[in-house]
Amino acid sequence: AAPAGAVSFGVKHTEGVSVEVVCQGRVEVGSAFDSGTRWPLDEGTVLRFSMSRASTEVNDNKVTVSFYAEGGQPINQAGVFLTGIGISLDVDADQDGVVEKNNPNKASWTWGPEGHGAILLVSCDKETP
Repeated sequence: AAPAGAVSFGVKHTEGVSVEVVCQGRVEVGSAFDSGTRWPLDEGTVLRFSMSRASTEVNDNKVTVSFYAEGGQPINQAGVFLTGIGISLDVDADQDGVVEKNNPNKASWTWGPEGHGAILLVSCDKETP
């Protein structure tokens, strides 16, 4: 996807995004981007990005890739806007009649009258062919 004549690239991203560049088998993350590092456009180079928390609004995070020609002249930029979606299975983990998002018993399960935890029943049959 790099423009013609590009030989290297640099990456900038907003605070809510984690970025890794896998170049020649080495993984470089985070602080390497702060110094304006450029990576060669070699076959097999991979740019991975992710978000570890939900966004506060749509398109509130961004990754920008800048492409450079031989000699370091900027050629073009490509950008991706990201929206992190939070997904949580909220349950009445301590069986007190209240569904809580951050109940400490949510991650474990204990059998019996004093037990806690969720029982999840999943319908895996086919309702229609």
